[in-house]
Amino acid sequence: MKRPAFDTWVHRSRTSAGARFVRWRSKRWAVAQCAVSAGVAWFIAHDLLGHQTPLFASIAAVVSLGTSYGQRLRRVAEVTIGVAIGVLLGDLLVAWLGSGAWQIALIVGLAMSAGLLLDASQLFVNQAAVQSIFVATLVPSSGVALTRWTDALIGGGVALVAATAVPAAPLRRPRERAAVVIRKIAHLLRAAGDVMLEADAVHGMSVLAEARSTDGLIRELQAAADEGMAVVASSPFRIRHKPSVRQMAELVEPLDRALRSTRVLVRQVAVSAYRGRPVPASYATLAFDLSDAADLLAEELVNARGTEELAEAARPALLALGEASAAVERTDVMTAEGVLLQLRSVIVDLLMLTGMGQFEATDALPPPPG
Repeated sequence: MKRPAFDTWVHRSRTSAGARFVRWRSKRWAVAQCAVSAGVAWFIAHDLLGHQTPLFASIAAVVSLGTSYGQRLRRVAEVTIGVAIGVLLGDLLVAWLGSGAWQIALIVGLAMSAGLLLDASQLFVNQAAVQSIFVATLVPSSGVALTRWTDALIGGGVALVAATAVPAAPLRRPRERAAVVIRKIAHLLRAAGDVMLEADAVHGMSVLAEARSTDGLIRELQAAADEGMAVVASSPFRIRHKPSVRQMAELVEPLDRALRSTRVLVRQVAVSAYRGRPVPASYATLAFDLSDAADLLAEELVNARGTEELAEAARPALLALGEASAAVERTDVMTAEGVLLQLRSVIVDLLMLTGMGQFEATDALPPPPG
């Protein structure tokens, strides 16, 4: 009796493990940067400058870089200064007042106050406090007050150099995630077409449940777009890609609308099947053809040679479907008419992914006969 539950647990564990591996793979470059920067900062401070235990060099390098490309240069500067201020205050006050509970409280208060008076970010304030605690609790050594402060600056400097080295992968990820969303739209359109032909309410509700679980795809796409914009903003070696990355980021909105329209379409189809209200077979054919056009669009995005190309080759197929949507038979069934309306909305949104503007894509579809 417990076997099905065990099988479910195994399946979820495998799925979770796969998701964790994908997450690691997407961050492996950032992890390598942090690891190498920590080692380089230690080498410079310890082997080149002769500092005995340059702990703060490695700490500043790792904390400054992190695993996110968002506002990286600003974060490096803020963390480096915050760490340096915290270390300097901690060193000076420990040398003057000694180490203990009330000294730690005073040092942390002063470090955080310094950050707030400088109108710094919360990250800056927190790092100043955390590093001052490190200094106050480590065994003080004579003659190392300015050494630990210098270590913090070395780590930040190494992080600053490392932050400019960014791979091309984050620049391609927005179009890869966009292709994932488009393929999901294609899959749902194909499934909706099957439900229209079969009038199977159970299948319709299953497809509707799947459609309602797609919000995460847009969040992942938005995160990829934000990361791409952060890369071109932080790396002088990638700045030339800024127009193309911004172009892809601007496609998040029409893709979001296309996915929402597809969800509404699936709901209309599921309701029609449940209520026994027929949908014209030509609408199902339109859904199948639109699914094929969406697959073509996704394939073109993924296989583009550079980051500048849009999927313009899919535009003729979508325009032809726009023409076909105006020529299909009409029906008095309200839910069926809703299906046609959503199909046309998806066509418009996908046309925008080929480089057409909102009004241009809307006007490209002739109005259906009244």
